[in-house]
Amino acid sequence: MTLLADEHIEKLAKEGMIEPFEKNQIKQSSTKKVVSYGLSSYGYDLRVADEFKVFTNVYNTIIDPKNFSEDSFVEIKAPTCIIPPNSFALARSVEYFRIPRNILTICIGKSTYARCGIIVNVTPFEPEWEGYVTLEISNTTPLPAKVYANEGLAQVLFFEAKTECLVSYADRKGKYMKQRGITIPRL
Repeated sequence: MTLLADEHIEKLAKEGMIEPFEKNQIKQSSTKKVVSYGLSSYGYDLRVADEFKVFTNVYNTIIDPKNFSEDSFVEIKAPTCIIPPNSFALARSVEYFRIPRNILTICIGKSTYARCGIIVNVTPFEPEWEGYVTLEISNTTPLPAKVYANEGLAQVLFFEAKTECLVSYADRKGKYMKQRGITIPRL
């Protein structure tokens, strides 16, 4: 597998791999500094949308991936989200991804947030997966942490295989295919 450089990512994005696509690294809006997003040297910094599901223990719910209860979180739609100390939130990307059959991605959190104790976990985008990315955000600190919507949260690295995979995510009819919003665990 080969790590793709910016010009190859831009070419694939023009073919519909990332929408909306920002071909520049944006570090500032017209009025303020932002956590950067857009095309980088060997990846793409995706943005977090203004929709969040913040986990809460109001109903004394147990997190069970086989029987997930929507009582586990509160929904927030706002330009920022405060994640409580030692807590967790789900969000989604602004960008919609369509991964080609010969590409695999790894998504990792941006250093700006990591240095504040915010850890972003995202599973790989498999060949022929498409959808908005559900982002898992952990606040590992004993303090409340702020996340800014419509700004960078994680970097996607793209790896190209020399040959196409035999069975893609689409072929397997993966359960998270074409997800539109924040998607909770499915079996």
